[in-house]
Amino acid sequence: MNRLDEMFVMSSEQKERLTAIGKLADSFASEAHRVDAEHDFAFEHIEALRKLNYFSYTVPREFGGEGVTLYEFVMLQERLAQGDAAIALGVGWHLSVMFELNLNKPWSEAALAALNEQVVKQQILVNRAATEKASGSPTRGGKPQTTALQCTDGSYVLNGRKTFTTLSPVLDYFLVTAGLDEDTVEFMIPRTADGLRIEQTWNMLGMRGTASHDLVMEEVLLPASALMQVFPVFPKKKAQLAAPHLLHIPACYLGIALAARKEAIKFAYSYQPNSLSTSIIHVPHIVQQLGQIELELQTARHFMYSVAARWDQKVLPPEQLSIELNAVKVTAIQTALSVVDKAMRIVGAHSLALDHPLQRMYRDVRFGLHNPPMEDAVLSMLGRLAIKDIELELEHKQEHEQD
Repeated sequence: MNRLDEMFVMSSEQKERLTAIGKLADSFASEAHRVDAEHDFAFEHIEALRKLNYFSYTVPREFGGEGVTLYEFVMLQERLAQGDAAIALGVGWHLSVMFELNLNKPWSEAALAALNEQVVKQQILVNRAATEKASGSPTRGGKPQTTALQCTDGSYVLNGRKTFTTLSPVLDYFLVTAGLDEDTVEFMIPRTADGLRIEQTWNMLGMRGTASHDLVMEEVLLPASALMQVFPVFPKKKAQLAAPHLLHIPACYLGIALAARKEAIKFAYSYQPNSLSTSIIHVPHIVQQLGQIELELQTARHFMYSVAARWDQKVLPPEQLSIELNAVKVTAIQTALSVVDKAMRIVGAHSLALDHPLQRMYRDVRFGLHNPPMEDAVLSMLGRLAIKDIELELEHKQEHEQD
């Protein structure tokens, strides 16, 4: 385990799990490159993680899971992303769904316990299918066009199409949002449901290995028990809640940045043009660029791990940490983009070759711009926070003058 990987380890138990994930991540790298090039899916990586019981790491220990903290969840995801960012992002969504469901408990106690049991014993995979082409990101407030009609016997019939269904080839359950009368609701649909199919539409520049194809539902008949929750005001009310589980997103992209740093150092250490008497790693401007990469990564990583630790330690009420949680993602993406760019400058034109991992990292890291929370929304929140600070300061000043 190298210096950067173990920098935030706080216990022997964390180190043991991180070492196990690190070994898998390093073994995933070559296959991740092939999957991207051939627009395939890394089924073997899913099976390897399943054998490690990784899919139940965020299930509470009372249900038989590992019950990892947010801090460790972030650490493991960051390390996994160094080897296969697409699988890390996809599995991160499953782990984050389980983290969030057990944190907020929006389902009935029996339904949540049943899902936890399946994840622990069978290592099944579940993810939300909420995005639609017409409504855009669910965080923007669009009402889903997927429709649910209730039958006289209490069952439901669903019709619609969802986009960006990450890990679609291997998901066992889809958590699908739909419009039911005036409400937005969420159903849990098994992969085996009649009328449900995956349409292979994923043809993107980056994160090709996530296989985020379209989920199509045509007259899908579901029992009444498939209705998991109702969102009377969705998703505006939900968007205001603190979302610690979404820290898996910045962790993934910082993992890509760490991998890019490693590639740049490896190249600079071994490359010696005939105009120099040594490899370029000792050239002053290369040392400066590596130093800048180190500084940016340390800043972003310390911010992410600090906020995760503050959440775990309940230093502040959840709503007060909400903006910090969101700000971590923006900082991480800006850092990851910058680090990958600098790494490619060090490696030069070699990094643009299709057989070089840096060009894949360059494409993958740009997807962070389009994962929630969106940068413009976070910056607006931070701006309003600054305005609120001055308004409170002026208010206190006026009260003091009146006294």
